[in-house]
Amino acid sequence: MDGKKRILVVEDNEQNRIMLRDILLYHGYEVIEANDGEVGLNMTRQHMPALVLMDIQMPVMDGLTAGKALKSDPKTNAIKLIAVTSFAMKGDQEKIIDAGFDDYIAKPIDTRLLPEMIKKHLE
Repeated sequence: MDGKKRILVVEDNEQNRIMLRDILLYHGYEVIEANDGEVGLNMTRQHMPALVLMDIQMPVMDGLTAGKALKSDPKTNAIKLIAVTSFAMKGDQEKIIDAGFDDYIAKPIDTRLLPEMIKKHLE
C-alpha cells in the first residue's frame, strides 16, 4: 500500500456510500465498500482496513451484529469502528458503544465533522 489509510464503508444505501466515498477520497483515504454487514465483516477480515464506517440498519446482517463480531475477534478487534446511524433515540448511543464501536456519527452526516472524527481515531 502507498501509505494511504484504508477505510471500509459498510452502507446499504448507494447515495450514502457515494457521499462517504467522495468525502474520504477527498481527504486522501483509500476506500473499499460493502453493502451489508456480512459482506462488511468478510471484507474487514480480508483487507484489514485502518477503520470501518458501519451503518447500523442494513439487510442480511445489521451493523451492531457485525460490529460485535469484529470486536470479539482477536484478528480484527483493534480496527477502529465508527457507527453511522439514523438512530438518535435515548439509549441508542449506549447500545452502539456497548457493542464495541469506538464512536458514532448521526445521519444526516455532518461532512465537516466526519473527517475530523476519522483523523482523531487514526492518529
